[in-house]
Order: sequence, then C-alpha cells, then structure tokens
Amino acid sequence: MPELRLRGGEVDGLSLHYVVEGRGPAVVLVHGLGGFAESWRHNIGPLSTRATVYAIDLPGFGRSAKPRTGYGLQYFARAVRGFLDTMGVARASLVGHSLGGAVALTYALMHPARVERVALVAGLVPGFAFRASLMFKLLTMHGVGEALALCGGRRIFRAALARCFHSPVASEVDYLVDHAYAERTGIEARAAYLATLRGLRNDLTDHATNYRRALATLDVPLLLVHGRHDPAVLAAHCAEVADSLPRTAVRWLDACGHFPQIEYPSAVNAWLVEFLVGRPAPR
Repeated sequence: MPELRLRGGEVDGLSLHYVVEGRGPAVVLVHGLGGFAESWRHNIGPLSTRATVYAIDLPGFGRSAKPRTGYGLQYFARAVRGFLDTMGVARASLVGHSLGGAVALTYALMHPARVERVALVAGLVPGFAFRASLMFKLLTMHGVGEALALCGGRRIFRAALARCFHSPVASEVDYLVDHAYAERTGIEARAAYLATLRGLRNDLTDHATNYRRALATLDVPLLLVHGRHDPAVLAAHCAEVADSLPRTAVRWLDACGHFPQIEYPSAVNAWLVEFLVGRPAPR
C-alpha cells in the first residue's frame, strides 16, 4: 500500500497510508471508527471502473501515523485536505462510513468549493440525535477508558464487530479484526482510538448546535445509505438527517446492520456509482 507524507499546517510531516485504483473523477473513501482503507475492498474495484478511487487510513488508524494529539473531526478533515493537496486533487467526492461520514461532512463544511458530492454509508452526522452506547461512554472516561483498552484482544474485537452485522459472516469479521493487527492494536493505536472517541464526544455534544446550523446551509448533493437494523447508528438518526438536510436522497437496506458496503456490496456499489459518476447532480 502506498504511503505519503502530508505537507503544511497542523498535519505537516504526517505519514498516511492509502490505496488508489482507477481513472476518472476523484472519489475518496473514508473509513469508520477502528477501520482502515482495505475495509472498502468490496467497493474499490467497482467504483474504480468509473473514477480514481482513493481509500485512506485516517491518522491514528490502520498503518498511518498515530501522533499524540487531539483527534477531533476538524483534525481528520485537515488530514483529508492535506492528503488531497499532496496528491494534487483539487475537487473530489467523498464517501464516509460511520465516523468517516462525520469526517466527510466536516471536510465539506470547511472546503465546500472542493467537494462534488458526499455519500454516507451508515453515516454518523454531528448535530443530530445520537444514542451513545454504555461502552462508548465508559471508554471516553479518563482512566476507565485506558483500563478497558488494555483488556481488548482478538476475541473481544470479533464479538464487538459481529454485533454490528445483521447476519455476521465469520470471514468478514475475521478480516476486519486481523488485517494489520499489530499496527492497529499497539499502544499508540489504542491511545489514538481513545482520543478519537473523546474528540467525537465533544463534537457531538459541545458543538452539536453549530454543526446542525452549518449543515442546513450545505449546498452539496448528499446520498445516505443505511441499514434498517443498524445497531450502532440507528435508522432513526438517518431518517432525521434525510428529513432535515437539503439535496438529500436516502437508500434503505432491509436486514442490514452497520456495514452496508460489506453486507450488500452489489446494491451499495450500484447506488454509489450512479450517484457519484453516473448522472448530473440533483438540484
């Protein structure tokens, strides 16, 4: 997998790993919490027939650098900006899964002129109601989170991920756990994970009103793809977003959990291709 070092500002010198395939308009895939570029492996190929597809490891995740810093949504958005600047990409469409959806929208708010359109797959949208799990709350508590993070291992990770699928497939869960396991579960990675949870908590609570107000003015075509049985980002969250934001279309999947791009790749890929490169933007 290629690697580059970002240039400029807060992310100067930061090492990011990524996957790139295809030719055409730029599409950037942004993974969710604990994810990595190759978690889009069922989607990169189909999209690359019509676009240049970049799947990145966000800082703190995958094989990318894991600095000791604050991991809020704006930090991740600045990393995406640094990545696109370094790659020489002026405009792109973004596809975000879960946390990656919040990152994609934050980037769009910070750089609207550089965004063609945004698709959210089981996306988390700041400023809208979100039911945090008990584990999320515990992990964001200083001291408690560190103690819990030390207890994590393959068996626990597999069990947690399996609960996110409507009908878990062992090979898919194993891949999400085992890929680059050492880099993704070391001390620096666990610290970055906790810092991300704590930064996200602040964005979802302290800055919720600001996000809600700003997103109402976002003039970018938006596609929501969501499972009706998503246990992590509930269907009600997606429905509220669809009813509230302009230029938004929604595609629902029955019997689907938190990973539509893995649980129903053919349908999701068809929707993404049509939305991203297959027709003019809806007005």
